[in-house]
Amino acid sequence: MDRFKRTPIMEQDPKVRVTNFDEVCLGYSEEEAKQEAARCLNCKKPLCVTQCPVTINIPSFIQYVKEGEFEKAARIIAQSSALPAVCGRVCPQEIQCEGKCVLGVKGEAVAIGKLERFVADWTREHNIDLSETMQKNGKKVAVIGSGPAGLTCAGDLAKLGYDVTIFEALHEPGGVLVYGIPEFRLPKETVVKHEIENVKKLGVKIETNIIIGSTITVDQLFEDEGFDAVFIGSGAGLPKFMGIPGENSNGVQSANEFLTRNNLMKAFKEGYSTPIKVGKKVAVVGGGNVAMDAARTAARLGAEVHVVYRRSEAELPARVEEVHHAKEEGIIFDVLTNPIEILADENGWVKGMKCIRMMLGEPDASGRRKPIEIPDSEFIMDVDTVIMSLGTSPNPLISSTTKGLQTNKHRCIVAQEETGATSREGVYAGGDAVTGAATVILAMGAGKKAAKAIDEYLSNKINNES
Repeated sequence: MDRFKRTPIMEQDPKVRVTNFDEVCLGYSEEEAKQEAARCLNCKKPLCVTQCPVTINIPSFIQYVKEGEFEKAARIIAQSSALPAVCGRVCPQEIQCEGKCVLGVKGEAVAIGKLERFVADWTREHNIDLSETMQKNGKKVAVIGSGPAGLTCAGDLAKLGYDVTIFEALHEPGGVLVYGIPEFRLPKETVVKHEIENVKKLGVKIETNIIIGSTITVDQLFEDEGFDAVFIGSGAGLPKFMGIPGENSNGVQSANEFLTRNNLMKAFKEGYSTPIKVGKKVAVVGGGNVAMDAARTAARLGAEVHVVYRRSEAELPARVEEVHHAKEEGIIFDVLTNPIEILADENGWVKGMKCIRMMLGEPDASGRRKPIEIPDSEFIMDVDTVIMSLGTSPNPLISSTTKGLQTNKHRCIVAQEETGATSREGVYAGGDAVTGAATVILAMGAGKKAAKAIDEYLSNKINNES
């Protein structure tokens, strides 16, 4: 065994997978997982753990995988994470746990994410029950949003004996896991629904089609429904646009809308009547993971797809693996290019996109080199659909209907980083509702911190009452 070389993992052939929505990565077999786990050095000071937002005991679970003790590995992971099959698939391990793996200095880091995915999938396939909870303590907590932050917070509190109810605005729970991430990266029936069921097995109740701020307010949750604390994990679902001429043309949409129609409303499946316009040539504006998801989805729906990004490929914020997969699937990358106008025909439909070439100047406030327009470099890109993937911000409905809840200029809820505590007593918040659009694992980390803080807050109240 070459300790510095990662055990290869099977994937669908690019020419085949771009014609279907089946999962791209096929996962490790038991023997492959044990072989990869055997590469771990079991460091005395494991930096991989410190870089994990939910602090999974990575060397311990990997050691059990190496020994073939997969159930014990699952129980180690379950102490820290409610969504291992999700995280194993979508977390940016290369800049977190794997980014600190000692083996990565001279070779390839241990495939921590792929091993986590293996353990989670093995647990599901063998019907292992991990729903251990403490005795009920009589305290009620409301969780707003059933995405990664909400599910994590709810699961941790339920384990501690709290009576937890999640309120979800949509008709299916899962948040960004069901509406944002495509089926070929994160299967909904086998993976997402199973992990949500695991949270429900802990005693968590989920009420769908409840819009907090409209159906019921946070204040009413306290005053009328008798909740003792509230966690807001409502995400950031309000898409951003460029504000350029022609942006209101037919055929221009946000990546949020495009992916929601395709994922949650099953537009990719035959027999579903969900309307979705793809066109023959699609431009996806943006360079993050959501842009890759939208581009790869459009390609599977039969379009020629261009990713249009104003910086160079080196600055692409998307995961390296996602960019690699997109290129394999025939996505064309037009970097150092920025749209300046959407062109429409006499009926108001997109018939092209006017762009300008860019060059990189000095670093801006974000630390990345600032893109600068090159004079007289305009050109027309021949496209009939434009998908804007420029990030999202929180919907202000909850904050505007909750007394004493402070927000910042970006409409994000202001909350303490270590506890999730907001300006309103008993109200905690975390995930994209606080940070703006970020990763699944960071939202989970915020949910975990908030659960710990809520437990301390309510425990103190219980002690004071007694």
